[in-house]
Amino acid sequence: MINEPSVDALVRKLGSEEDPASRYELCVVVSKRTRQIIEQMQNMGTGELPNKQKEIVLACQEIMGGKVTSLRD
Repeated sequence: MINEPSVDALVRKLGSEEDPASRYELCVVVSKRTRQIIEQMQNMGTGELPNKQKEIVLACQEIMGGKVTSLRD
């Protein structure tokens, strides 16, 4: 279970004041980034992340850090 960062904080970070993100949008962005991380690890032959961190946690941390954003039409 992911406690930090919180879902509400991730939703606020992913959206903006004028155009807030939804929880569904957060779910889609996190799942896509998680799959990308897993695929990159498989291509590099890496078995696991440092400190036995989960891929989904890394994806959430990247959103909070501003490294991952949502592209909207």
